[in-house]
Amino acid sequence: MAFNTKRFINDKVKEIKNKVGNARALCATSGGVDSMVCAFLAYRALGKNLIALFIDDGLMRKNEPLTVATMLRKRGIRTVVIRAAKDFFRALKGKEDPEDMRKAFRDTFYKTLGKAVKKYKADYLIQGTIAADIEETKGKIKSQHNVLSQIGINPKKYGLSIIEPLVKLYKPGVRKVGKGLGLPKAIYQRMPFPGPGLATRVVGEVTPPRVKIVRKATSIVEKELKKFKPFQAFAVLLRDRATGIKKGKRAFGNIIIIRSVESKDALTATPTKIPYTVLEKIQKRIVREIPQVTKVLYDISPKPPSTIEYI
Repeated sequence: MAFNTKRFINDKVKEIKNKVGNARALCATSGGVDSMVCAFLAYRALGKNLIALFIDDGLMRKNEPLTVATMLRKRGIRTVVIRAAKDFFRALKGKEDPEDMRKAFRDTFYKTLGKAVKKYKADYLIQGTIAADIEETKGKIKSQHNVLSQIGINPKKYGLSIIEPLVKLYKPGVRKVGKGLGLPKAIYQRMPFPGPGLATRVVGEVTPPRVKIVRKATSIVEKELKKFKPFQAFAVLLRDRATGIKKGKRAFGNIIIIRSVESKDALTATPTKIPYTVLEKIQKRIVREIPQVTKVLYDISPKPPSTIEYI
């Protein structure tokens, strides 16, 4: 049976209204497609009783907190930005194993939300968990930051009662809901961005200086590949380093990976066939604008056997 966007929206609006009633709810909103569509769906149901919560964890892309908060506020949604970078970097300190990092992020994420729910006297937390998040977490491919009850963790541990309107949808369905809600393409067609942010793009310990490097490289990659409209494009900072030459002298610097893929649902993906001249331009920009980098590579791995992200 074909997916009926209008019916889905109407059903979920009623469902949220019936569940929340006249109480207040928070919606965890990172700026990604899933959380933004979830926020606008919840806003249609709850209006002024909804608060969109953006956690500035220090792991977002350039200007992301301001961009996302402005997008939400312009459309009438009360939005609160919580500055929590110190908490997240503290939780990630010394961790290099991908699963350890993801679980530390998840724990800090929900602790932060639990405090916010208490502070704003909300009864519910609404979040944009989708089917792919649950599949990858339950399949032990990687722990997604927004999956709890489905793997046996009671949300009450964090003082939360959670509503997940999009939990049965995959990315294409979420985009259809966004379009059905009347959102601009800039929101519902936005490139996916992981909940743990740039932490998934730093191989090795996640520190502010290392995140700063990958944030700048990501900005360059996204800008230069925008015209190709890939499903996802970004930069990754490796733990390994490589010898290079800077101003005629030996330089032992960082390695950046360019990653760009085509996909429909994020469950499978193929590398984007980028012209060599474009890759060459990106390499020159990264090395010139980020002095700590000496080597730039392009990843041609499909999913599977690779994942789209690195962590």
